[in-house]
Amino acid sequence: MLKIRNLAVARDQKTIISNFSLEVAPGSTHFLMGPNGSGKSTFAYTIMGHPAYEVISGTMSYKDSDLRALSVDKRAQSGIFLAFQQPIEIPGVMVSGFLKEAYQAIHKSPISAKEFMGILHDALDLLGMDYAFASRSLNESFSGGEKKRLELLQMLVLKPQLAILDEIDSGLDVDALKLIARVLDILRHQNPHFAVVCITHYHRLLTYVRPDYVHIIKSGAIVASSNADLARTIEAEGYDAF
Repeated sequence: MLKIRNLAVARDQKTIISNFSLEVAPGSTHFLMGPNGSGKSTFAYTIMGHPAYEVISGTMSYKDSDLRALSVDKRAQSGIFLAFQQPIEIPGVMVSGFLKEAYQAIHKSPISAKEFMGILHDALDLLGMDYAFASRSLNESFSGGEKKRLELLQMLVLKPQLAILDEIDSGLDVDALKLIARVLDILRHQNPHFAVVCITHYHRLLTYVRPDYVHIIKSGAIVASSNADLARTIEAEGYDAF
């Protein structure tokens, strides 16, 4: 689904990622782990097409198409989703209105307010959230947990094919971690080809989400890849072991 070869990325003329290679097959779950400043979020923003990140060299393909040739909106329409580490607040834009516009943009067709609210309410029910949440301004005065739930809500409504989760587990309690796992299970049940790259610092998510691969990134390159046991090695020995 996603193939990255020898990628080098810079921001403000400073190279952050270099010689980065990764392959994500349909239906697979990957954990990307590494110390602060190692390039994890840079990878996420580059895949999504953030204009501040310049691809210097290397290749990125998504479903055998050149990802660099796709604008941000085209990447979203093709099924790529990024859950932000720190979602921004947009006062005056209601959650329901934002999600309806996003849904229509991805499906490239209008949907009635009644039909969409049915989709939205079903997703809120799955998350155990009050319908009033949909009437709030986007992330305005949201707690950290509410912001993460909104990212999960977006996934349930938009149903991406490839989700990149940038530290969605950061600061969450056990019940919230279980909810992340539940949403991923639902999406995988709906679409067996649904793939996930979860950027995280913590091995505790392993209790609820079982990755097929764990990758360690240091200084902008993947230095080790293995199964879930690799995350436990990090917990015991730290990143200095790599």
